[in-house]
Amino acid sequence: MRWEGPYWLVCAGFALLLAATTTLTSHRVWGVCAAAAYAGAALLAGREPRPWARNSAIAAVTGAVLVPLALLMVLGTAQSEVGVVERSADLLLNTGTPYAAHPVGVGDFNPYLPGMAVFGLPHALLGDTPFADARLWFAAVFLLSMTLAARYVTNVPEVARGSARRLVPRVNSALLLTSCPAVALPLVVGGVDLPVVGLMCLGLALAGRVGRSTASGEVMGAAAALKWTAWPLLAVGLALIAVTSGRRAAIRAAATALLVSAVAVVPSVVADPHAFVEHVVLFPLGAAGTGSPATSPLPGYLLAHNVPGGRAIAVGALTVSVVALAASLFIRPPRTVTAAADRLALGLALAMCLMPATRFGYLVYPLVLVAWFHQERERTRHPFRTHR
Repeated sequence: MRWEGPYWLVCAGFALLLAATTTLTSHRVWGVCAAAAYAGAALLAGREPRPWARNSAIAAVTGAVLVPLALLMVLGTAQSEVGVVERSADLLLNTGTPYAAHPVGVGDFNPYLPGMAVFGLPHALLGDTPFADARLWFAAVFLLSMTLAARYVTNVPEVARGSARRLVPRVNSALLLTSCPAVALPLVVGGVDLPVVGLMCLGLALAGRVGRSTASGEVMGAAAALKWTAWPLLAVGLALIAVTSGRRAAIRAAATALLVSAVAVVPSVVADPHAFVEHVVLFPLGAAGTGSPATSPLPGYLLAHNVPGGRAIAVGALTVSVVALAASLFIRPPRTVTAAADRLALGLALAMCLMPATRFGYLVYPLVLVAWFHQERERTRHPFRTHR
């Protein structure tokens, strides 16, 4: 049975629903453009002789990413995170820290680690020019990281059902991943999580290759300097390196990762430790006097806001999941990149469902990790297969 037609129609339905219900102009523009693109992709899929043909994915990427991105850039409209990152770069250049000393409203808070301000530097230096838009740099780092992850991913055989198969990601598969609404939407409106998860995928791919432990540490450290959500990568990536390259390689990778992240984070902490704690620690926890806008009705949020003592319950459940993930790495460390990606995706999915301040968009982390590293292992079953 061919699934691509119904898949594109489901994507179109999601885009239409978002366009009809959202209060955000950027999301509404994306929804209208993406719905038309996905409907066109469904029509093309029905005319293709082979399943998951490339033309339908190209149509989806064009209409769900390129067209709305160009339109929103002309309109000067983006998700609020873009403004936060660009203002943080201005603050970094003027004060030595990307954090406002006396934040008042939600828009004044910057919940990201100092490395994220790098994406706003082009805007701070060049002003309102098209190529200075932070979301372009988010997208560039994400796409470049995913492409390199495809190149460096391990070729160690993985045993499945008694036969050895190898993970062979294709760059063409990036079309399908990029056109997925969970990726296309943040690419267009400026989601800050995409460059983080892109670097996480690249760090895991390097961790699975012998002799690439230092490079893996550099990439993991760069991801860890952007956002707290990347920190679980260090535990999983180092466990994988210890298995594939040995403990000494894992120690070198850990030292490299910590050094890279420290170079990005420590100067801002030293410049204004109070501002750092208020923005990066207290605000995401809802303890800074201003509520976080991350209010999707996932279990942690529902517990924190509807059950007496629910915040403590959610934090306790989150702590248990973290401990369980750490224990699993000691008891049964991952031996392949796919296994490591699965372990990391599971841990992140649990954490993002249990956080008191959370949003559905965070689920892009486990989605990308699982989708990218679970490519079809047999050439005859791979999407967009082409004959040579």
